[in-house]
Amino acid sequence: MRLNTRNGITRQVMAAGLAGVLLLGACSSSGSSGSSGGSTDKALLIARSMDINSLDPSRSYCDTCQIFMTSVYETLIGLDKDNTTLVPRLASKWESNPAQTEFTFTLDPKAKFADGSAVTSADVKFSWERLHGLQASSSYLVSTIKSIDTPDAQTVKVTLSQANSAFLAQVNASYLGIMNSKVAIANGATIDPATDKAEPWFLANSAGSGQFTLASYQSGAELRLKRNDSYWGKKANFPEVVMKQTADAVTQRQQLEAGSVDIAMQISNDAAKGMNGKDVVVSQVPSYNFVYLAISPGAKGGEKLTPKVREAIRLGLDYKGLIDATVGGAGQAQASPIPNGFAGTAGLAAPAQDLAKAKSLLAEEGVTSLTLDATFPSLNVYGVDFTTAMQKVQTDLKAIGITLELNPVEISVWADKIGKDGIPVTMLYFAPDHTDSSQYVQYFGLLEASQWQTWARTDVSQSETDTLSKAFAEQDATKRAEIYNQLAKAMISDSVIIPVVNPNLFLAARSDIKGLYYSACCNLNISDLSRG
Repeated sequence: MRLNTRNGITRQVMAAGLAGVLLLGACSSSGSSGSSGGSTDKALLIARSMDINSLDPSRSYCDTCQIFMTSVYETLIGLDKDNTTLVPRLASKWESNPAQTEFTFTLDPKAKFADGSAVTSADVKFSWERLHGLQASSSYLVSTIKSIDTPDAQTVKVTLSQANSAFLAQVNASYLGIMNSKVAIANGATIDPATDKAEPWFLANSAGSGQFTLASYQSGAELRLKRNDSYWGKKANFPEVVMKQTADAVTQRQQLEAGSVDIAMQISNDAAKGMNGKDVVVSQVPSYNFVYLAISPGAKGGEKLTPKVREAIRLGLDYKGLIDATVGGAGQAQASPIPNGFAGTAGLAAPAQDLAKAKSLLAEEGVTSLTLDATFPSLNVYGVDFTTAMQKVQTDLKAIGITLELNPVEISVWADKIGKDGIPVTMLYFAPDHTDSSQYVQYFGLLEASQWQTWARTDVSQSETDTLSKAFAEQDATKRAEIYNQLAKAMISDSVIIPVVNPNLFLAARSDIKGLYYSACCNLNISDLSRG
């Protein structure tokens, strides 16, 4: 996930994220494949700290939002449980031209919205054009779309402005879910941010084709979904799903053990100890999520953050100590902003502390001491307490003569500051939107107007821009991975984004909940869950 402030959209209280147990299900299959059985009249209750910024499908962009979108607004393509295979969802088939500049999708004629109307190509066109037009946080996913043609009600032909080998993975992202265009337009939706008035309506209503519809939302309290009994495929196993705002891992554990919730989504390493028993099952799995330090040379007060000084900061960190301090060793070091396991990361050397070289680089720049503002959001994400992490970073960097002035603030204050003046040193987190490595370059790379090129206020890298275009144009997966490896090394060299910990996730649920597994795209896919 990302935070984006360009349109006043912030992912409020991003602490929620996937902290601990986020990705529990895959973006699954076609509507007809449904879930694994175990229908029940009892609601599914989920404890999590929610980070909802919006329930408007074109503006929604958060970790909880992915669960909501996957449940209510279906995408054309799903992701199978192997985290690799794309499977039919609203589209029964798809194809592309050899250049990967044109993609044609054939919609399943059985697909229906919750009001019973057919899902048509016009709905796909409007949904994606609105996402592009509103220029919200997830709009980057459709940035290469040049035009969308609808020759008939079941056919969608997409023409891209450039070759894009990641496009099908992007179509799988939950934020490309399809809305009922007639209902949305009737309630104020347009493709122009100056005239669009639909967001308040979407806070109380939904217009999707998924197994669930929005029942109600109370900010800071709960998100409630109800089963779509007119669903065009296999019906959901639960009549209701209630996500209950529960801020900390200890309370989530208590609720889970007491049986007042079925799933706890942000169990930390400490909270997970001793939880397994006949009524509760907890498993620990690797994740693609990570927490990172970000350095902004163009921020107010960041004038001395030259490339060599940024590299010195990277070399000054005790990565093993950070993993131990933040997640009790339940995680891994991560070399680049492309997370472990994604294409391009094979063979990358793990980050390592080198105090002698760090001091030498600072000396070359004439820096004997340096004090930097380190404002950061006061969050606990993936079991990582940002204050604890930043205190450890502060201690590490003091050894090379760099002093961080730690300033934990609410996320809204942080977002305002980074948008106005920038922040020399800060901390944030990320989880995948889809399965292709391009998303990390588009967000973290020094491409023109990328999120961190904007926030870091640093020069655009034409080399990274050109190399990403080569990756998009390359059809061979092995060769594409080699290109992403080059980009990973380039971003390491930039030393703007420095991953500090790649935490493991703890999947925690009552023992009668079946179907939990780790997914690379869509967090918790409720359609894969059952009780039995």
